[in-house]
Amino acid sequence: MGDFWDAHDLSDYWSKTKPAHFDVDIQSEATYYPVEPGLSERMSRIAKQRGLSPETLLNLWLQEKIAQEGAPR
Repeated sequence: MGDFWDAHDLSDYWSKTKPAHFDVDIQSEATYYPVEPGLSERMSRIAKQRGLSPETLLNLWLQEKIAQEGAPR
């Protein structure tokens, strides 16, 4: 398909298209926070030792810390 569209223009086929209707349900949202490089490296090593992605480990740690602080969900 990619080869076809690399060699053709949609405007040549526009009359053959039809509207498409679909729902998109996005369940998650990413928010980015800066992490010091040294902390990031240490976290990545710990995550690897535990068989987790750094993102998963960071989320687990944040959940634990927020629970300790007693912050509501």
